Amino acid sequence: MRATTLLGVQVIFMPHVTMCTPSTRPGAGFVDAKLWENKEQNSDLLRTEFDGLKGREWLMKWLPTRAYDNGIYAVFANPIGMDDDQLKNGCSMIIDPFGDVMAECRFLGNEFVIAELNPDRLTNAGGYRYIQARKPDLYKDILGQPHQSHQQVAWLKKED
Repeated sequence: MRATTLLGVQVIFMPHVTMCTPSTRPGAGFVDAKLWENKEQNSDLLRTEFDGLKGREWLMKWLPTRAYDNGIYAVFANPIGMDDDQLKNGCSMIIDPFGDVMAECRFLGNEFVIAELNPDRLTNAGGYRYIQARKPDLYKDILGQPHQSHQQVAWLKKED
């Protein structure tokens, strides 16, 4: 996101097919696909599952931060319903440079939302100031070094 923002992008489209997937994180994982077979009758239970750690609650831990830290608009798209054998929760939304949700799909079916993007928010949000305050000269040597995974670094230290 930062690299794309540094190229001058002000709106980042983020198409996904995610959430409600296998996870080692406590509280995350699949939503029972059988609930979708009668989604009208199971709407309250589906909304609870979709909004919890298996879906929206996890998403809201990082998505608004990406928009805020980079001072951009984030347009997140994610399907709702069955994707092969997995149930997806939707949560498509538009987030402003302050990290606030401007519009969000909440219907248990096909839906889209629109929002008016205001260019003033791009320069008034905190992320704009962060990008302007960058000092790449301080860390350019670190970025130019070859990457080593944590396992490689730990292994190399054992050899010393």
